[in-house]
Amino acid sequence: MKLSNEGLQDKEAWLSKGYHLPQYDRAAMIAETKKNPTWVHFGAGNIFRAFQANLAQKLLEEGAAKTGITVCEGFDYEIIEKQYRPHDDLSVLVTLKADGSIEKSVIGSIGESTILDSENAAEFTRLQEIFSADSLQLCTFTVTEKGYSLVNGKGEQLPAVTADFAAGPKKPESYIGKVASLLYTRYLAGQKPIAMVSTDNCSHNGEKLYNAVIAFAKAWVENGKAENGFLDYLNDELKVSFPWSMIDKITPRPDASVEAILREDGLADLDPVVTSRKTWVAPFVNSEETEYLVIEDKFPNGRPALEKAGVIITDRETVNNVERMKVTTCLNPLHTALAVYGCLLGYEKISEEMKDTELVNLVNTLGYKEGLPVVVNPGVLDPKEFIDTVLQVRIPNPFMPDTPQRIATDTSQKLAIRYGETIKSYIAAPDREVSDLHMIPLVQAGWLRYLMAVDDNGKAFEPSPDPLLEAAQSYVKDFRLGEVPSTEDIKAKVLPLLENAQIFGVDLEEVGLADQVVAYFQEELSGVGAVRATLQKYAD
Repeated sequence: MKLSNEGLQDKEAWLSKGYHLPQYDRAAMIAETKKNPTWVHFGAGNIFRAFQANLAQKLLEEGAAKTGITVCEGFDYEIIEKQYRPHDDLSVLVTLKADGSIEKSVIGSIGESTILDSENAAEFTRLQEIFSADSLQLCTFTVTEKGYSLVNGKGEQLPAVTADFAAGPKKPESYIGKVASLLYTRYLAGQKPIAMVSTDNCSHNGEKLYNAVIAFAKAWVENGKAENGFLDYLNDELKVSFPWSMIDKITPRPDASVEAILREDGLADLDPVVTSRKTWVAPFVNSEETEYLVIEDKFPNGRPALEKAGVIITDRETVNNVERMKVTTCLNPLHTALAVYGCLLGYEKISEEMKDTELVNLVNTLGYKEGLPVVVNPGVLDPKEFIDTVLQVRIPNPFMPDTPQRIATDTSQKLAIRYGETIKSYIAAPDREVSDLHMIPLVQAGWLRYLMAVDDNGKAFEPSPDPLLEAAQSYVKDFRLGEVPSTEDIKAKVLPLLENAQIFGVDLEEVGLADQVVAYFQEELSGVGAVRATLQKYAD
């Protein structure tokens, strides 16, 4: 069994092994997509293949769409060159259910794969043709929150961005510079309408995309590289919109146990590709069954019938409330708590942590007692039902190969929104006291302990990548496990970090939580097993 157009001709071989095959004329879909492109997606990673590509397949199978997705990769071109195209843009989606069963589907909804490389004339010219098409309705994005940033971790403008600001839209180097250049192409083609839809897992994602794009447009206009009309075009929501969205689907890196299942089925050419940019990509993707996508209804050139594939189309306020519910209370804070303490306690699977009494108590108290009371019910999803599913079905799913190490990536970028917003809600609520929060400062203390890069057994470990890792570690570099300084000495060293509202969302000293964080951290310093003992003492 080969994952290719030719390999799919032997349908019985696939069907006999329980695979769902595309239920539409794929050749006709590809031809129509290239002729009348409707949907471009930037970011060819796992979440795209597990979610957006599957949405498009559902629409095609229901007869609600004739075109598929034009996928575009702008960070690591080898994903397209070494994985997508050798498999004729096909992939296998393995859905891992909590009851232990799996679903295997061949996803064929990609009508064309492209590379966002302005140095490659053929590739960039093709993208300019696509962006000039009347039929193009929307672009979606999964480029991670960092993908929209025009500065590095120190707040310094990226060299490629500086160069693009000066040089103009002709041949940009930076990712968003290239996207802005393609929008300039669409502007020159007749100011054609389009929706630019970030579906990245970050707060106010549409606003982040808009701010990044508009920065290029302003620089180009100021430098005489584009007309004032380009700015007017981008600021006219009847022509270009930047809807907000909330996305939720756990999609870990393709797992060896899943690969073994596929090999047992007889699927060939499964060896993953590790690109020169260290991207690990396989012909298959594994993910959980649960998924949510809520999008603001702002599509100036129309849109696919996304609601027929389960997408919730609503207004911006509702999107914002759903996103806040998920990111500040019902999922992301729980994930980060398990990530930090999972690394300290030596866990390698998130699901295994949900068999740990103290960790279960930690996330239950964090979610139900501290977070849920200040959540605004968005109406389209019930917060209590959402968190029930997270804690009782999704995170405990033993068949999901997700790791605390993956989730601990970029923790310094996550603490503000995942905990700071709840702290702010307590400050604003007349009937609540910040001093009633105990699990949030316990997680913050756990992060300080994590920064020491020594687990609860006294063994060194490698912290996950984080743009502020080195800077944050400088505040704990003098601490040693088993050596417990005075409260005053600890506070003196870590206070500048705890006062950093950019990291924590608030100044922890100013709001009255710094002493609690220091006290927990002090207990976790006392020796081997101190992290476990602290959790046993407070996570009840």
